[in-house]
Amino acid sequence: MSLARRTPRTSPAKAAAAAPARRPAARWAGLGVLAVLLLLAAAASLAVGAEHVPIGKVAPAVFAPDGSRDALIVHELRLPRTLLGIGVGVALGLAGAVMQALTRNPLAEPGLLGVNGGAALAVVIVIGAFRADDVLVYVWAAFLGAAGAAVLVHAIGARGRGGTSPARLVLAGAAVNAVFSALTAGLMLLSPRAFNGFRFWQVGTLAGRDTAVFVRVLPFIAAGTVLALLLARPLNALGLGDEAGRALGAHPARTRALGALAVVLLCGAATAAVGPITFLGLAVPYAVRAFVGPDQRWVLPYSLLLAPVVLLAADIAGRVATPGELQTGIVTAFLGAPLFMVIVRRGRTREL
Repeated sequence: MSLARRTPRTSPAKAAAAAPARRPAARWAGLGVLAVLLLLAAAASLAVGAEHVPIGKVAPAVFAPDGSRDALIVHELRLPRTLLGIGVGVALGLAGAVMQALTRNPLAEPGLLGVNGGAALAVVIVIGAFRADDVLVYVWAAFLGAAGAAVLVHAIGARGRGGTSPARLVLAGAAVNAVFSALTAGLMLLSPRAFNGFRFWQVGTLAGRDTAVFVRVLPFIAAGTVLALLLARPLNALGLGDEAGRALGAHPARTRALGALAVVLLCGAATAAVGPITFLGLAVPYAVRAFVGPDQRWVLPYSLLLAPVVLLAADIAGRVATPGELQTGIVTAFLGAPLFMVIVRRGRTREL
């Protein structure tokens, strides 16, 4: 038998996943390009809007505001939403990448753990029962609701023989999210005040938030970012299966618990601050893997940089697309729905 016959044939999917591993220089260059794009997107977010600010006046308006109209627009209105766009983009990009790695499902997204459902239910409760109308109160309520939902999902998924598994987490998340969505709808029907307050938060927007909101959620986003990046190697081991992961020294149950905690910190804080933003957590990690492959040591930092670029671009597009302003969550939904249909039609939904 010839050597060619004895050589195992590599499937196209495995070859595609392994190809980026032979291009470390290209991957490092890609990170540099994304960093530059993020800086350009931030500058454009500060300069572009209903009233254009010359790019040369942006830096002075940020670091040394002189009280002029341009300085007021940049420093008081656009700087907070730009900072939130960067922070929320980082959070949702990393949360989506961690979720897809945990469940080994390329179409998974942070809402799969019931995070968005728990956050929405908590916000409705504080609006309807406690008559809260402060954005910072929404932040804390939504964060606690998201954390409680993720803990509940993990507890349900861990019950029974065999312990926690990706399939159990998916089913538990879907069930919990359905229950929370029903409770949220019921409470809004019973309380017109809750409905009126919740409908503005539910759209998902970077507008109308001040710097205090960003400062409040920043520690949670920072903690979740560090935790997610530290989980890169354990997530790689987990991607080979529980048995193979254990053989490599990983602890599947601990990795899933820490991964769920990272998702809670990241997605909970982001959703609390700006409302639910769709598309990013699904599409950004999916697109990143097309370039860098399945290695989480590259998927996570790429998602960290690409997601805020996309979110800031969507926010800018919403400002200039109509005479008024189109909310960021609506723009991302318009972008995400066609992409999702293309992914499904191509059949590229295999397990990671």
